[in-house]
Amino acid sequence: MANFDKKVLDTFIKDQLQLFPEEVASTPEEAAEFLEEMFAVVVKGRRGVRKYFEEAGVDMSDGDILEASEVFDVGDGRYLIVEG
Repeated sequence: MANFDKKVLDTFIKDQLQLFPEEVASTPEEAAEFLEEMFAVVVKGRRGVRKYFEEAGVDMSDGDILEASEVFDVGDGRYLIVEG
């Protein structure tokens, strides 16, 4: 079971519409449950994001990888990746 901290959960709740057409969670508990079901991950820095997508076999060479709708900037050097 993943353990998403308050900062990650708050970021997802605030920015979830960048990936989904409507809200999927409105409380930290709902967000944690949803992120666990989606197998979301938290990685450190741009390299962590790039490595995640490379390992998943996704070519992210077109544009800035951090601008992908699946990537949420937590604001402290970490990124939440949620595949919608």
